[in-house]
Amino acid sequence: MNHRDRIERAIHREKVDSIPVSFWQHFPIDDQNAESLAKSTIAYQELFDFDLVKVSPSSSFCLVDWGARDVWRGNPEGTRDYLEPVINKPEDWERLEILDPKKGHLGKQLECLKMIKSRLNGNTPFIQSIFSPLAQAKNLAGKTDLQYYLRKYPDQFKAGLDVITKTTARFIEECIKIGIDGLFFAVQYASFDLLSEEEFISYGKHFDSELFELMDAFWLNMLHIHGKNIMFDAVSDYPVQIMNWHDRETDPDLKTGKAKSKGAVCGGVGRIETMILGSSQNVKSEIDDAIQQTGGTGLVIGTGCVLPQTTPIGNIFTAVEYARCLSTNHV
Repeated sequence: MNHRDRIERAIHREKVDSIPVSFWQHFPIDDQNAESLAKSTIAYQELFDFDLVKVSPSSSFCLVDWGARDVWRGNPEGTRDYLEPVINKPEDWERLEILDPKKGHLGKQLECLKMIKSRLNGNTPFIQSIFSPLAQAKNLAGKTDLQYYLRKYPDQFKAGLDVITKTTARFIEECIKIGIDGLFFAVQYASFDLLSEEEFISYGKHFDSELFELMDAFWLNMLHIHGKNIMFDAVSDYPVQIMNWHDRETDPDLKTGKAKSKGAVCGGVGRIETMILGSSQNVKSEIDDAIQQTGGTGLVIGTGCVLPQTTPIGNIFTAVEYARCLSTNHV
């Protein structure tokens, strides 16, 4: 099987010749330029030969054209720190304007996708990161202020979310035209640590759902549920083929998550204790456990989130090479 065959069989919970595997990381500094991000993404894929390529621009790629500014300060996950917030008072939400996705920083990301597509053959699927409207709003307002606006100024906040959603929809429409395989849809507020379930439904899922029809145009969408104490049930009906969450750090485990979803689950290996601090045997043991939980079908070996920059290359190779040795015929 080639990479696409393997992923297609995984999302349909069919037998595979080897367990598919995919890891991804950020590329700080390189992610500020379309060509350098494309080159880094391709180089990473050529080094490890994953079954699925996730394109990882900085979270600000969709916000720079609204005035967001950030800087790389050495965060081990490769993420950038935001400087002054774009939203400083309630009426600022109503001043946001719908962006043209073919211009500015959004346009540059589309160029990056075209470059990656030209370098990958059709046998290796690739997906573009899309941050949910609520996650984008958080980075416009600042991490500590989103709940304040949501709870005290709901009308202005919803007006801003509407603009963000419409802009995101236009960007996704351009992604469809390019012919990428799907979206990595990152939801960051489906967590009881941050919002009540009613708040998430009203301000998160409500606006996410406006993108569902566009998401249906792809055959390979992955939902990333960020954080701990997550609202898995609230998002289990999103139009995605793969569910990804911090399964080694929060409930549900892979077995339960698979039972609650329709396609494949991606995870099984801990990012810190295993991939950074663990031995090759630790990596193999967690892969064995992931296969035992899922029966080896409907599984993509990965971590619950982005690999930190400090992840030993040897452990990544171990995970890929070990997964290549395992098929559902041996489970």
